[in-house]
Amino acid sequence: MAERLHKALARAGVASRRAAERLLQAGRVAVNGQVVRTPGAVVDLDSDLITVDGQVIAAAARPRYLLLNKPLGYVSTAPDERGRPTVLDLAPAGGRLYPAGRLDADSEGLILLTNDGDFALRATHPRYGVEKEYRVLVRGVAEPADLERLRDGVELAEGVARAVRVEVLTQDRQRTWLMIVLRQGWKRQVRRMLAAVGYSVERLVRVRMGGLTLGSLPAGQWRDLSAAEAARVLEQQGGTIDHRVGWARGRR
Repeated sequence: MAERLHKALARAGVASRRAAERLLQAGRVAVNGQVVRTPGAVVDLDSDLITVDGQVIAAAARPRYLLLNKPLGYVSTAPDERGRPTVLDLAPAGGRLYPAGRLDADSEGLILLTNDGDFALRATHPRYGVEKEYRVLVRGVAEPADLERLRDGVELAEGVARAVRVEVLTQDRQRTWLMIVLRQGWKRQVRRMLAAVGYSVERLVRVRMGGLTLGSLPAGQWRDLSAAEAARVLEQQGGTIDHRVGWARGRR
């Protein structure tokens, strides 16, 4: 199938489209023995010999999309330079997969694994505005004025961080469960936003990306998504969560 070179590299799982463009600009990609620096060059993975740093790129495997419920203690880098367990340790063997986005080791919940670089970019890059929804347990009683500050925006090193939505789900004198929705994806953004308004996070669970929800999938388990389900990730709205289910039970 003929397609543009940077898209073919992404479909083959080499890199996202943006990263593939950087490979091309650096002169690291060759087609039929000739270095190609133009992302828009048309190629066919089934008939053209494409190499990156001298390594032959095979025709793309069937696109695969996994939804994983990440437990505490696992990192979403692959591999981890410090030797910590990664989300790929929980994935099925066979085939190259990588995380679409990140969750910190001390965070839990929905993370996607895929071999589709273009999908990973669209699911995670802030310019596409895919919503990420979190359940967050904080110490103390959440004050309405502080929640309004999160909606209005707090200053972080990268710029102004705003929550699309913030709601109190349950609270007592010691702790509050919040629902927070973001369209940005900066490192440890939820924790840093809450710290900026004076709250310490005790537990953080991502329960939705776009139109996909975590549901009742047990921690450490995964399931395959259909192509139709994967497309739901890119929806701007959708996905309902029953506020009574077990994510709010357990550790306190």
